[in-house]
Amino acid sequence: MPLTLSSLVHHSSLKLSVLVGEDRLDTPVRWAHVSELADPVPWMDGGELLLITAMKIDAEDPDEMRRYVRRLVGAGVVGLGFAVGVTYDQVPPALVDAAREAGLPLLEVPRRTPFLAITKAVSAAVAADQYRAVTAGFEAQRELTRAALAPEGPAALVARLAAHLGGWAALYDASGAVVAAAPDWAARRAARLSADAARLRERPGLASVVLGPGDADEEGDRVELQPLGPARRARGVLAVGTAAPLGTAERYAVNSAVALLTLTTERSRALQDAEQRLAAAVLRMLLAGEPDHARAVAGELYGGLLDAPFRVLVAEPGGDDADVLGALADAVENAASRAAEPVLLVPAEDGRRLTVLAPDGGAAVAACGEYARAAEERRTAPGPGGCAVAVGLSGPTGPGAAAAACRQAEQALSVARRRGRALVEHEEMAAGSVLPLLADDAVRAFADGTLRALYEHDATGRGDLVASLHAWLSRHGQWDAAAADLGVHRHTLRYRMRRVEEILGRSLDDPDARMELWLALKATSGPPARD
Repeated sequence: MPLTLSSLVHHSSLKLSVLVGEDRLDTPVRWAHVSELADPVPWMDGGELLLITAMKIDAEDPDEMRRYVRRLVGAGVVGLGFAVGVTYDQVPPALVDAAREAGLPLLEVPRRTPFLAITKAVSAAVAADQYRAVTAGFEAQRELTRAALAPEGPAALVARLAAHLGGWAALYDASGAVVAAAPDWAARRAARLSADAARLRERPGLASVVLGPGDADEEGDRVELQPLGPARRARGVLAVGTAAPLGTAERYAVNSAVALLTLTTERSRALQDAEQRLAAAVLRMLLAGEPDHARAVAGELYGGLLDAPFRVLVAEPGGDDADVLGALADAVENAASRAAEPVLLVPAEDGRRLTVLAPDGGAAVAACGEYARAAEERRTAPGPGGCAVAVGLSGPTGPGAAAAACRQAEQALSVARRRGRALVEHEEMAAGSVLPLLADDAVRAFADGTLRALYEHDATGRGDLVASLHAWLSRHGQWDAAAADLGVHRHTLRYRMRRVEEILGRSLDDPDARMELWLALKATSGPPARD
């Protein structure tokens, strides 16, 4: 219990009397301070019991006393102790009236009680309260540690923390999803703060966020959000909701919970490196066409992944920020963990590429899709390079065809980067048209160069060779049908095609030439600009 004015009044050796403010004696006292200055406010910090003898103020002047008391109240002084028998034999009525008017508790200090006795009593009480808080904090730390070692792990720790605070607590993963909440009724309340938890994770270096009653939810809780893990990229968030600000003991408990949950959620670097080396070895064996060896190396950690159809995912950052791959990896790992499904992640040594093997139709693939959709919504610019990440996703495959699936993912990644998309699936490429793949600067440059001579010929008004070539190719070389489309005689069309061959120096009997000219016509929208 913190020290209050009531505690001092009931202190048997101090003999203090209450003149004003009997209904405010439960106010906590942070310190006792002696000052005879006419204006001690600049030296006040709030929460003090101010002790005076009125040596330098006219305590009998009502106007001066009203100004003096109002300044004290404004500075956060919680009580005024007036020593009688020094400057005044009794507390002046002007001061009593001013204190009553301002609602400031006024205590009479008898002549035989030195101010030093009061300050010692306050100091001892504050020290005792701090000791109790530290002791309670250490006890909470022991309880939370035991909870963290329980089979339930983080869930048990969160439940113990909520009970210690007399409020609620929740644990969020890196994506902002609620992993554990206590008591049971807090799950829905915590879910409403998922977006705040996700935003906190995306703001590196931020220690914590406090949401007031108007910010958190309609229940009016005071909510603290604490990031878990390294400051550069948090692995999760802890939320605690209480009716009032945390005291010293509660703060110890929260800090202990943050440390324990960080140790729980942040695996050791050695273990991470070992798992990544194992995942990389399994991937190399699959790509080398050695699925049996890959199964043997994978063991129980990744073995289940190779027993059912899986997909290969290859991701690269869309810009210079390689951290997006870490965030994608977190989203995929957290989704797989919640769904209890295996997932294999292999980051490149330079951090610029991430390869993932995940069960087809599973939570990890779905999480990748959600991350990509969010990246497209946040895209910084239209067109290629506008998304923060580019992902290629293969079709479903098995261990024996992992190399082919990896090539599919690479091809889809290439298309994603060229189109400025966050995610492209290989099935999407196979089911669509090849023409969108021509939307590339290099292809357009080839088309412009191939057709430039024909456009320059047509620009002189000596014929319409480009349109004639388009009609003839679209009719697969059928003269009558193509001439009819153009509204000319077939002999005219034959003459124009001979001119095309002469100008381009290529034979239209060559199927490769016809294919290249058709693709060039599809890739260009008009005559190229003149140099």
